[in-house]
Amino acid sequence: MRFKQLPDGTVEARTTLAQPFQGWRGIVHGGIVAMLLDEAMAHAAGAKGFMGMTGELKLRFRNAVPIGEPIVVRGDVRWQRRNVLNVGAGVALEDGTELAAGEGKFVIKGEPPKGELLGEIGVGG
Repeated sequence: MRFKQLPDGTVEARTTLAQPFQGWRGIVHGGIVAMLLDEAMAHAAGAKGFMGMTGELKLRFRNAVPIGEPIVVRGDVRWQRRNVLNVGAGVALEDGTELAAGEGKFVIKGEPPKGELLGEIGVGG
């Protein structure tokens, strides 16, 4: 997945997950969904110039994430207090149907090296 920063400051990636990421038949494993949300939050923090670690992660699964259908993963930074960022993320179908949402707190550990972005993750199908 490759995240890009949108004009409103959020980050977004689009992908289609293949069968190796399946839990139940035709449905993405919940742990993979959690990873997508956490990664979107990390990229949102990076887009704001922060490098950090997940301190807290809350998830809500609203609908099953389907295998083989295009999805959109978004993340944003909501607020900062000292060295803590409140971040959010969501996974949706391309038509906007919400599949999963997450909120977390990231502990700021510095800034990414100049010109360096977070790496890509291999989840696409």
